[in-house]
Amino acid sequence: MKEKIIIFDTTLRDGEQAPGATLNKKEKFLIAESLKDLGVDVIEAGFPVSSPDDFEAVKFIAKNISSSKLVICGLSRAIKKDIDVCWEAIKYSKNPRIHTFIATSDVHMKYKLNKTREEVLEMTKEAVRYARKFTDNVEFSAEDAVRSDPEFLFKVVETAIKAGATTINIPDTVGYSVPQEFGNLIKRIRENVPNIDKATLSAHCHNDLGLAVANSLAAILNGARQVECTINGLGERAGNAALEEIVMTLRVRKDVFKDVYTTIDTTKIYKTSYLVRSLTGVMVQPNKAIVGDNAFAHEAGIHQDGILKHKLTYEIMTPESVGVPESRLILGKHSGKHAFCKRLLELGYKLPKKVIDKLFVKFKELADKKKYIYDEDLISLIEEETHETGLELFTLDYLHTISGSKGVLPTATVRLKKEKQLFQRAASGDGPVDAVYNAIDEITGIKPRLLDYTVQAISMGKDAVGEASIKVEYQNNIYIGRGRSTDIIEASTKAYLDVINKIYLSRKLKRTKIKEKL
Repeated sequence: MKEKIIIFDTTLRDGEQAPGATLNKKEKFLIAESLKDLGVDVIEAGFPVSSPDDFEAVKFIAKNISSSKLVICGLSRAIKKDIDVCWEAIKYSKNPRIHTFIATSDVHMKYKLNKTREEVLEMTKEAVRYARKFTDNVEFSAEDAVRSDPEFLFKVVETAIKAGATTINIPDTVGYSVPQEFGNLIKRIRENVPNIDKATLSAHCHNDLGLAVANSLAAILNGARQVECTINGLGERAGNAALEEIVMTLRVRKDVFKDVYTTIDTTKIYKTSYLVRSLTGVMVQPNKAIVGDNAFAHEAGIHQDGILKHKLTYEIMTPESVGVPESRLILGKHSGKHAFCKRLLELGYKLPKKVIDKLFVKFKELADKKKYIYDEDLISLIEEETHETGLELFTLDYLHTISGSKGVLPTATVRLKKEKQLFQRAASGDGPVDAVYNAIDEITGIKPRLLDYTVQAISMGKDAVGEASIKVEYQNNIYIGRGRSTDIIEASTKAYLDVINKIYLSRKLKRTKIKEKL
């Protein structure tokens, strides 16, 4: 029979200790709600005695995250005051847990605690016994367990269980261990602690050597049935074991981890990851496993071709399985024609083979000059090619705007040229740029919905060149336009004309293709 791996999430406690990742009560609550929806078994909501704010946050979560199964946990040192404060914060939960800890390595006992082994054993016993007065769900952690003398560690674990601990956590506090060593430590604890069957064995690994997930998995293979982890691997120094990597490894490699399972809803992993990075401001690197921007992105032509033919060729899990909408094909110098053609179709361009062949040559030339090819780059290539074949484009011939304060109505006069024809309109708006856009809409008959508008200087001085960037939606397609000028109004006009021409070309090409079919 398969055994459940308890997912103990400590994003709100250990994760928040990452530099700059401080969260307020509301933000912690939002993450706790997301963790609940994700299906974690235990949320370590914080370290209540560390600050009044943390106490209030843990208390708020315990009161408001209601679930018959979810455990809300608070951390405390092996000190009665800590345990009292911890209980006051978590007692409102339907399933409260007190997590108490003390260091067991010689270096910590000597230099941090200034305690003897006998004193640490006594503090372990007293702390667990005291915590059991409040709840029968008590977890004990032997801080810096990996660097502890194993024989002493065995005694501490046995003492904690005798005192009433129901979960025993073995932390690699400084990320020092390697998988074989950590797995062996878990195995030896199971073999040398006589009452270990009365508690759940847990692993808590840090990532200082980049081995937190590997060590956690080694612990599972050797009998640990709880893993302590964080979303995105968030945590102090190099972080903690990443929840998403552990969970997806157990799911993808069922042939190796055939005796265990989790109840995590993996389709909510990406959503939770995005929430955590948004609220903490701690981004994940693009090549981060599972949730990084490039986790399901493919640039190499051979890979792209394989993915388009059958996803299992280069993907061991589907992006949908972790909540990512779809794989992304990144166009660059390694990309092949298959991916190139697919992206053109996605952008709405159904072009003749001869045109595609010419465009692909130009695409490769451009890809040698810049790292990534974006949609606007492709559209620009299409514009150049189709312009050579005689398709018409609008260009700015004349622009005049009036605006001011105290009742002056912003107006714009715009004259556009298309081949030898001139079209002129005047319009008003909320501001000069809005007036210009309204005038262009009247001339072209194309009225897209503006989604985003930004302006920034791209050179120095009072006469700096400004670049306007806009994003619009038209008939369920997104178009991006840019324009440059020392005059911001003119730059904004050029950016708008850029998207209008892209829409115009897209419509023109589609009509041409329909005629060809007829």
